[in-house]
Amino acid sequence: MNPPDSYQHIGIVACSAEGAALCYRSICHEGARLLGPYEHPELSMHSHSLAAYMRCIDLDDWHGVGELMLASAHKLAAAGADFLICPDNTIHQALALVRSRSPLPWLHIADVAAAEALARGYQRIGLTGTRWMLDSEVYPERFAAHGLATVRPGLAARIEINRIIMDELVSGECKPSAVAYFQKTIARMKDGGCDAVLLGCTEIPLLMNNGNSPLPTLDTTRLLARAALRHASGLPV
Repeated sequence: MNPPDSYQHIGIVACSAEGAALCYRSICHEGARLLGPYEHPELSMHSHSLAAYMRCIDLDDWHGVGELMLASAHKLAAAGADFLICPDNTIHQALALVRSRSPLPWLHIADVAAAEALARGYQRIGLTGTRWMLDSEVYPERFAAHGLATVRPGLAARIEINRIIMDELVSGECKPSAVAYFQKTIARMKDGGCDAVLLGCTEIPLLMNNGNSPLPTLDTTRLLARAALRHASGLPV
């Protein structure tokens, strides 16, 4: 095993519990596979209450969301973190508003997902996620910069996917009816010419994976965890 100080300290800016916990576990598990038994870089996590984020989101106050992220960034910098990740797709749309004032650099979840899509040869990506994420340009803009096309589901699907995420997945509930709905939605994307689907909410991998999805998945939670691990270990992301 390498000494702990040979790795960079990862700071996790958490939002919802299930997605943040999955990201944390993924870094630890991937670390053991990549670096050796039980090994992973030092990790610190800070989370405001999800309710604090939702109060801002419900008011369309993305500056407020950004300030919450920035407050977490400062606390993680004080804890000794070297760089930051946020295992929440939705609030990434506020990152650009505060990134210039951040005490530490960030890995951006959309850039990590785009790199994986390119490496696997995908060209047209179906998007899933909360309604706020799907209404945003977080993925369309950053994917387009890499020459990747994106397809958003229709309004009815956005509403139901959002309900599943916010009423079920953020509380750790994974229902067969939710799997069936995602499968139907992803199948329509496949019929529409998509060659992969982005699991663009960090809780969706609790429900969907390559084994039950009609399209290959881009699991943003685990992709971000893997990128953070490699960055912290001095390996190419």
